[in-house]
Amino acid sequence: TLRTEERQRLARERREEREKQHAAKETQILEKERKAKLQYEKQLEERQRKLKEQKQKEEQRRAAVEEKRKQKIEEEKERYEAVMHRTLERNQRLETRQKRWSWGGSVTPDSESKPAGKRSPSTANLKQAESVVNKRLSSSAALLNASDRTRRSQLSPLDSSIISRLLAPTQASLARSKSAATLSAD
Repeated sequence: TLRTEERQRLARERREEREKQHAAKETQILEKERKAKLQYEKQLEERQRKLKEQKQKEEQRRAAVEEKRKQKIEEEKERYEAVMHRTLERNQRLETRQKRWSWGGSVTPDSESKPAGKRSPSTANLKQAESVVNKRLSSSAALLNASDRTRRSQLSPLDSSIISRLLAPTQASLARSKSAATLSAD
């Protein structure tokens, strides 16, 4: 009986030792699994953080590109408006100049809107200046014609007609003289 009790005690001790070893192994396995799980979660968080940073950088880059594009469009729009403004100004200056130098046009921009019976003082001054200029032009032309007649008698008829045409005042020179007289009269 002593031997059987001893055998049972030894068998129990061995069983307990095996159970302890088995429990220790199980604890190690659980610890390893827990550590692996923690590491996996850490890696997952790190990957998500990197993806989030990359996404933010991409959005910032996209926003910068969009801002640059808008700025470029705005600059082109301003440049276009400046060109249009300069073109309109140039056209207005040309129209004003053409009206000023043309026979049919008016010297003052608002003269078209005024009725013919009521003339402003500047229009009256213009008429006086026109008559003075016409008198001066006709008298200077007469003097030139008188002194040149003696010379022309020595020229051929073709040459004399060319010279008389060249000496006669042109419409453009008369218009310039009129505008110069109005400017000096003002």
